[in-house]
Amino acid sequence: MAICQPAERRISREEYINTYKDLAVKEMKRSGIPASITLAQGMLESDNGNSRLATRARNHFGIKCHSDWEGKKFHKDDDAKNECFRKYKTVYESFYDHTEFLSTKQRYAFLFDLKPTDYKAWAKGLKKAGYATNPKYPELLIRIIEDNELYKYDGQQEQEQEKKIIAEKEDKKQTRVEKKKHKTKSIKLGDVDNFSIELAGRKVMQNNRINYIMVKEGDSFFKIANDLDMMLWQLVKYNDLSKNSKLTKGQLLYIQPKRGKAEFGKDHHIVKEGENMYGISQKYGIKMRSLYRKNMMEYGSEPKPGQKLWLRKTKKQ
Repeated sequence: MAICQPAERRISREEYINTYKDLAVKEMKRSGIPASITLAQGMLESDNGNSRLATRARNHFGIKCHSDWEGKKFHKDDDAKNECFRKYKTVYESFYDHTEFLSTKQRYAFLFDLKPTDYKAWAKGLKKAGYATNPKYPELLIRIIEDNELYKYDGQQEQEQEKKIIAEKEDKKQTRVEKKKHKTKSIKLGDVDNFSIELAGRKVMQNNRINYIMVKEGDSFFKIANDLDMMLWQLVKYNDLSKNSKLTKGQLLYIQPKRGKAEFGKDHHIVKEGENMYGISQKYGIKMRSLYRKNMMEYGSEPKPGQKLWLRKTKKQ
């Protein structure tokens, strides 16, 4: 008499979220891909971790082999018969590879210009880039995100950072009142002296109402992000840098997004010898694209010494 083997218990959506939400947040911090998108894709592509591809190959995102894959392979019928899918040793490798797949393929590059909290735009962008053939793919992802409130995992590091900075400011303010001490001035930037607070052993100053720090000897994006509980992509994006950019001691580094214009009273800047658009953008806390747009300049071009750059209004033709 044959003995029937008990069927494997299916994982619920709630269990999937509780099991893998930390991996999704970890990858969001590393790359900027919304945790809600990663979780929703994993849930949809792997049937909440219950699909044959997920249980046998630990592939939660349906990523196929492609010509550049050198790892183990798993074959199964999909759009065509016996298609090749990537096989991983651990589920985390699948999450890690999902990040690498999206961040290194040129067709997905435009996604990283989207706001990391705009999961709807990301869902539609994935379909536009050809991640899935199902025409309802964006709607399916959005429904999963909203039904399970996955959006609460997006930007949580940024929200925590804001709360910490506000709390630190309040503590400093209370201490100054109690001890009747004068505020400590920071280094001079432009023509205005700003005030500073301490956060994780770092002096946090303000310019154009944006918090910034100065890079110290031995600093890296990873170290600063870890000290301030931020995401790597935030430091890169807020400062108009690339993830391969090198940091130097004394470099100004914003820990909040720059603004679309300079502070009141700083209407224009006369370019000096050796200055470039990036340095001027950092000096006044203006986004690079805004600075180029206000001066009707082609992005990537540089100003000439003596040139007048508009910082608050758009240059008149």
